[in-house]
Amino acid sequence: MAGADGIRCMLMRGGTSKGAYFVADDVPEDPAERNDLMLRVMGSPDPTQIDGLGGAHPLTSKVAIVSRSSEPGIDVDYLFLQVVVDKPIVSDAQTCGNLLAGVGPFAIERGLIEARDGETPVRIRMLNTGDVATTRIHTPGGVVDYDGDFSIDGVPGISCAIELEIGGDSPLFPTGNVVDEIAGHRVTLIDNGMPVVLLRADEFDVTGDETPEELESRPDLARQIEEIRLRAGALMGLGDVSAQTVPKMFLLSAPRKGGAISTRAFIPSRIHTSIGVLMAASVAAGIRIPGAVGSDLAVEAESDPTLIEHPTGAFPARVAVERRADGVWYGTSVSERTARKIFDGTVFPRPRR
Repeated sequence: MAGADGIRCMLMRGGTSKGAYFVADDVPEDPAERNDLMLRVMGSPDPTQIDGLGGAHPLTSKVAIVSRSSEPGIDVDYLFLQVVVDKPIVSDAQTCGNLLAGVGPFAIERGLIEARDGETPVRIRMLNTGDVATTRIHTPGGVVDYDGDFSIDGVPGISCAIELEIGGDSPLFPTGNVVDEIAGHRVTLIDNGMPVVLLRADEFDVTGDETPEELESRPDLARQIEEIRLRAGALMGLGDVSAQTVPKMFLLSAPRKGGAISTRAFIPSRIHTSIGVLMAASVAAGIRIPGAVGSDLAVEAESDPTLIEHPTGAFPARVAVERRADGVWYGTSVSERTARKIFDGTVFPRPRR
């Protein structure tokens, strides 16, 4: 059984997520074998994930697989896997901008990149999407330093800031439309690093002040959102997303706490307690575009950074959008995150599911 002798693993917090990081050579190359292994590592399917590393929440049931890249100008490749907590599903249909913050430090820790004294630049190819991220990791004396004076909402304490710059040549709107209609609702389907669906909260009897627990207690709301998500996935070229966690569904309302917009995100049925890096980038890009859902609710959407309010604070999203000569909208994003090595050792997956 794969993993019977234990597998080298590092548990890291990246941004507002936590996940298990592996070197690609240490896990099976075959996707089916790899996914089965990750279910056993994380303890899925089980709502408590009591028999694995998972933390019984989508934000803590994540995996990063990192390898040296053969692509010119790229240092490492990063594959993200979302391990569903209570179902035997492992998805690679999206990437994760939060775990991305830990990829550079992990690659240096594992010797995939030679550290420099001071700062170490890292170019990361995100295999899930094909996008490339550029970052610089603080490495005094050639050692990753996680300490610093930068804080992010949703994470206690302070750490060293990690700037991530992501830019792609993919159009922002997969359907080519700023607004589409699904199930009687105006929707904006946008992808600035993460495929998301923008909806008005008031169309679902949501004010935008609700806690995640309050929204999760409404099965009628979950059914409505899921119906739209399934149809949106097909329109966005993602195929059948019934077993996936994308696209992410956002209910938008006017800001309450000095930000540009207030959000509540479904991922897909649990409510995000904060917001993912690339989710925020997609929302921030959307509200900057005239006519997009939420653009009329936004306040100072063009500010830099654009503050995206979420249940536990606000995320400062730095994005740029442009409409090129062909009439198509494109976007880029820059974000600051933090990461921390929690433990480094050997994980012993349960022998069978």
